[in-house]
Amino acid sequence: MNCKLKRRPPRVLVLGIGNLLWADEGFGVRAVEAFQQHYHTPVNVRVLDGGTQGVYLVQEVREAELLVVFDAIDYGLPPGTLKLIEDDAVPKYLGVKKVSLHQTGFQEVLALAEMMGDYPQQMLLIGVQPAEIEDFGGSLHPSVKAQVGPAIKQAAAYLQRHGVDVRRRPHPLEGDPYAAAIGDIQRYEAERPRPEQACRIGDERVVWSGEFQVSYRPADLDGELLQVGLDQHLDPYRRARFEQEE
Repeated sequence: MNCKLKRRPPRVLVLGIGNLLWADEGFGVRAVEAFQQHYHTPVNVRVLDGGTQGVYLVQEVREAELLVVFDAIDYGLPPGTLKLIEDDAVPKYLGVKKVSLHQTGFQEVLALAEMMGDYPQQMLLIGVQPAEIEDFGGSLHPSVKAQVGPAIKQAAAYLQRHGVDVRRRPHPLEGDPYAAAIGDIQRYEAERPRPEQACRIGDERVVWSGEFQVSYRPADLDGELLQVGLDQHLDPYRRARFEQEE
């Protein structure tokens, strides 16, 4: 008897990482949300909002043979530019110019997965150049928001090229009513408090409290100064915002 074994479909993870509360930092989460709403995937595909979980995502990555990641990446390109990176180059781009701490965390996730012997065979990073990441409670900048649709189309096309049966839904899925206040981007934007009602640079209980003070003092180690740049990667965005306000 001539029996042909049917090849098992690859285990696929479609992952969005980022922080909805910091403007363009939320691109990855918004993109994976849109992908879930507009595309139907088979049982071998997991669609996951990874948020800022960092190393807690390592088990998810270890189980994936094919990985697609949506994220905001500082490529040094014009704001709103969409750029795709594949396979071995993905960790390099996640670490070379970090926008926030979650990227360092995800770079470590990939390193841990490789060290533990379970690493995706194929990877695609779908990144967008952010325009604004210091607007606490803000939504996506228009130039970044415009790339959500193209980003999920690129993800679907990539999966289809690798034999994954991804199909566009005739009607988008409805959002979860319990999470709609933050998960629905239109409602999130419409119901955002005015600047005089809600601080735009962080939690005002901390920002304006005299009990919480950060002093930047270099450590004196036998006369040698140790200087650590905590957030120098944010300077270009601060300059751009300052110029807008002028």
